[in-house]
Amino acid sequence: MIREITVKSVLNKKKQRDSWFLDDYTLNPYEGCSFNCQYCYVRGSKYGENMAETLAVKINACEVLDRQLAFRVKKDQRGIIALASATDPYIRIEEKLRMTEGFLKLILKHRFPVLMITKSDMIVRDLALLKEIDTAAIHAADLRDTFHRGTIVSFSFSTLDESIAATLEPGAPSPQKRLEAMQRCREAGLMTGVNCIPTLPFLSDSDEELEHMIVSAKAHGAEYILIGGLTLFGDGPADSKTLYYKFLQRYSPAHIADYKRLYRIFHAPSPDYLRNLQTRAAQLCLKHGIRNQLV
Repeated sequence: MIREITVKSVLNKKKQRDSWFLDDYTLNPYEGCSFNCQYCYVRGSKYGENMAETLAVKINACEVLDRQLAFRVKKDQRGIIALASATDPYIRIEEKLRMTEGFLKLILKHRFPVLMITKSDMIVRDLALLKEIDTAAIHAADLRDTFHRGTIVSFSFSTLDESIAATLEPGAPSPQKRLEAMQRCREAGLMTGVNCIPTLPFLSDSDEELEHMIVSAKAHGAEYILIGGLTLFGDGPADSKTLYYKFLQRYSPAHIADYKRLYRIFHAPSPDYLRNLQTRAAQLCLKHGIRNQLV
């Protein structure tokens, strides 16, 4: 059963604007996530190994958010709000509880811009609301003359391989459903793209796999594609590193030695690997005429 919790604050201000997504705030309607992605950086926290079993809804969140947004408007502290940073805004329970929908209505009321990051096709339910936000939003002062979209929709992928996705992202809609939802968003006139963060070393990071992702994303309306590396945190039973290595043991045991050489004692791949990944991604994006950054 989903727990009900009360909160004193729900809108989180970042120390500085995110260089990838341009967001100044993050906002999470839920704790825990039913998509249960095995590589999620939240692993190892209080949510535990099965993030679907620790779901909680912030029952007073809309009331709190309304006050916090009004305060930020009064202080002229506008900025892009990212839904979400620690859980997908369209996990299954959203269909019933509609907390994300409530947040979006308040974001529209106070005329903030929004960035939606999701693996779910449920987002098409809110297309009309997202289109209103796109038109009404007021940006932070330093973006008002250069950036004119109030809604950004970014679909998350680690791979287009259905079998890998079903194992690593067991509760999430399939990659094909995400591509179709992205096309719906683009047809609705929204700024739409892909964040392929993480790509999976030796599984979805080859030139062939990256090109397949880029071509598929563009064919379904993506205006940009962000490509980044896989981080693996911790060594506890619920941490992403432990769970991901269990996945490798089942799916591709021959690559375990490759991963150990690539990561060594660190949570991220080597800097040389990351530079090479970015260089190849930029070349492929240029080849296919799609941005490899948001703007």
